[in-house]
Amino acid sequence: MQDKNRTTRFATSTRGGLVLVAVILGISHSMVSAGDHPPDWPTLRKTPWPKSALDLKQIPFKIVYETLRTSEGRQNWELFLIDADGSNPVNLTNTPDVDEMYAHASPDGTKISFVADEGSGRDKVRSVYYMNVDGTGRVKVAHNARQACWSPDSKTIAYLKAEFERYTLRDYGTKGLFFYDLETQAHREHVNKNLHHLYNISWSFDRQWFLATVHGGMGFGHAILAFPVDGPEVYDLSPYQVRGCRPDFRFDDQMLTWGMTDWDLCTAHIDTSSGKPIISDVKCLVQCLDTHEVYHTDFSPDGKYLAFSHGPKAEEIVGGKAPGWNICVSDMKGTWTEITTDGHHNKEPDWVPIAAE
Repeated sequence: MQDKNRTTRFATSTRGGLVLVAVILGISHSMVSAGDHPPDWPTLRKTPWPKSALDLKQIPFKIVYETLRTSEGRQNWELFLIDADGSNPVNLTNTPDVDEMYAHASPDGTKISFVADEGSGRDKVRSVYYMNVDGTGRVKVAHNARQACWSPDSKTIAYLKAEFERYTLRDYGTKGLFFYDLETQAHREHVNKNLHHLYNISWSFDRQWFLATVHGGMGFGHAILAFPVDGPEVYDLSPYQVRGCRPDFRFDDQMLTWGMTDWDLCTAHIDTSSGKPIISDVKCLVQCLDTHEVYHTDFSPDGKYLAFSHGPKAEEIVGGKAPGWNICVSDMKGTWTEITTDGHHNKEPDWVPIAAE
């Protein structure tokens, strides 16, 4: 979980009555090294299986992802849609002057939210949009905004506002979480107005909870948080060994997946029935070589598979270049394979459910 911006800043924490100050210089987003693993941490296969190891053709979902392509003499980010085995690629965006990234499909399978970088130099800005699943009907949701996700009924988009007007690649450069109603086009802010430096929000399917990563904000150095959709509480999941970044809920809200380090993708059970999150059964499902990284893990709509990114060490952040990276699929036993092979900076996969007839 690398911060490739290579900028020096001071992060402070006042948790537990202590004031801690750290100088951060391009260090790991996860803040977790191999030595911080639990004592019984497994050693797994660190390279992909051949495609024949999984029956990918029988998976009834598609995957959308960001990929860096060359068009009209310039490189730009596009959103591609593929079958679960990597076949039938479709460029949904085809916009040589706009970079589209961070695609997330609505739970009903009809729409895709994304961010678009438009303009250049000091005029460059990132905004949140959504469109139909075939790439038509683009609608702007919020100007100067970031990493969005969908409500379980596909009627609302939650998004993060950018912390500053000036463009930055930093994924944690956010301040405030907002809701956009697709029907009324109304915006409202989350009741907790202290939410800042969050990224990769995930909305539970019971509508009650968010998961997110925080980096240098809200009194945390780096952590995975859970917090209610309609309440001010914030829960740090680090005491449960849920450390790292980019968490995602399973469809039944009983499991989450995340990246514990640059080389470990994990799952765990989560129980919120008591009114606060309780984590158990933390497992490592996927590992890779220390020369490579695995990132952006996402549960399939039926909870039977994960999609994620894999490739040589690179810039995993939205808009960061990652040559040699491909999209992968794993079953819940940890058998995984690359489903793209072109290495065109393929990142941020998201499963696309089949739309109702």
